[in-house]
Amino acid sequence: MLWHFTMSLDGFVAGPNHAMDWMAGVSSRPGLVEEYAKTTGAVLGGRNGFDAYPDVSGIYGGAWQGRVFVLTHHPEDAPPTTGVTFLSCDVAEAVRIGLEAAGGKNLEVFSATIGRQLLERGLIDEIDLHIAPVLLGDGIRLFDNPGGDPLRLELLTGDDRSAAVNVRHRPGATR
Repeated sequence: MLWHFTMSLDGFVAGPNHAMDWMAGVSSRPGLVEEYAKTTGAVLGGRNGFDAYPDVSGIYGGAWQGRVFVLTHHPEDAPPTTGVTFLSCDVAEAVRIGLEAAGGKNLEVFSATIGRQLLERGLIDEIDLHIAPVLLGDGIRLFDNPGGDPLRLELLTGDDRSAAVNVRHRPGATR
């Protein structure tokens, strides 16, 4: 299970109201989109994100096709959408369904809230973040757990799994 996001340097995965316009002009390494399109078997997201971006044909720029599962408390008012299955169940059951549909490939989690719940239950295998060179200041945080204990992670690249990742930027022009 892969929790996957592009994130602003200050920890937001979307702006207010799930705005994603901040990603315009952000580039990724060559071949990255194709890599994810090839290794992703299914996607699990939340209802708020789906309502903001219901066109699932655009995942990975349209390079990926597969099953999308949207976890919601209100499936009865979800618009019928080709390729989308609305689930109203426990998050662990949603993962079981998604993993089965993924057919041995990654089930990618595209929801901060669902990702946090899965972390609490020990159901996330990896967190894959692409840190964009932007400070949003507001929006939807990757991990929002006020009053909770810190969660230590292991770095999967390099020799030292406890190493900090160094990111160095210079302020650019504002829009």
